Amino acid sequence: MSTSIAPKPPLHPHDWRLTVAPMMDWTDRHCRYFHRLLSPHARLYTEMVTSAALVRGKQLRLLEHSQQEHPVALQLGGSEPAELAIAARYGAEAGYDEINLNVGCPSDRVQSGRFGACLMREPALVGDCVKAMRDAVDVPVTVKCRIGVDDQDDYADLQHFTETMLGAGVQVLVVHARKAWLQGLSPKENREIPPLDYERVYQLKREFPGLVVVINGGITSVEQVQAHLAQVDGVMLGRAAYHDPYVLARVEAALYGEPMPEREDVLLRMRPYIEAELARGTALKHISRHLLGLYQGEPGARCFRRRLSEGAHLPGADWSLIEQAVAQPRIAA
Repeated sequence: MSTSIAPKPPLHPHDWRLTVAPMMDWTDRHCRYFHRLLSPHARLYTEMVTSAALVRGKQLRLLEHSQQEHPVALQLGGSEPAELAIAARYGAEAGYDEINLNVGCPSDRVQSGRFGACLMREPALVGDCVKAMRDAVDVPVTVKCRIGVDDQDDYADLQHFTETMLGAGVQVLVVHARKAWLQGLSPKENREIPPLDYERVYQLKREFPGLVVVINGGITSVEQVQAHLAQVDGVMLGRAAYHDPYVLARVEAALYGEPMPEREDVLLRMRPYIEAELARGTALKHISRHLLGLYQGEPGARCFRRRLSEGAHLPGADWSLIEQAVAQPRIAA
């Protein structure tokens, strides 16, 4: 692999201070628009899009997003440098602020395509992919990985992987602080069973201080976010941001001093977006499913979820259903 690295615009590590993880079947464009209302500063990520879908399948519709989502990153999956370079260029041309390569997903479907977490066993190939992508675009090219995979579980393995990424020009590494078991565990189990090892990620930052290190995995509260930020550059929230999205507003307030919006006001700010999407033929259920956790832990939360869940799939479901659902927490309070 060539070590010649083209100069790029300087990065600002604070841009990765708060991020929301790319999550398959969850962080679509509707979800990202909603999350942006809760967190003006968070860096948002798309679901993983395969390079083959963009280049061979010509499914450029997968790049659709709104201007309100920025800063937003496109996550790609793949292992062919030339194909990833083209896909990255499509993403940059579509306006994405970052291209992220998935080297952490453990699903069988991803493994069969020779990308995701299995690529941690092939750091030189990942380096070739990254270099090809960096040569194709001016926006940052970043990598999201695990701390290890299967029996490749020594810090030295992660250290070597990181050194290879640096050699390819990576300046931002997002690390899920669990290793991935590719045989014997489902993707869901891979998010829960392998133990978290935050110290390994901290050690990585200490050893490579010039690398922007973002930590991911099991982070659910403002207090945890602040504790991690004392050790690394950024924090990536995953399932907590989806199931309890108001946590994004709490973190915004703690990190940036943003006033915490009323939940009902957030929904009212969603109204123009929802009505515009309904007008173009989007079914309400595709948007409302991302709103279900907004009142998590609040009086009336169950009624809010039930009202949306039961009504959003019905023909003609529109904004009035949201208004009816909002009335449930208000009555309970």
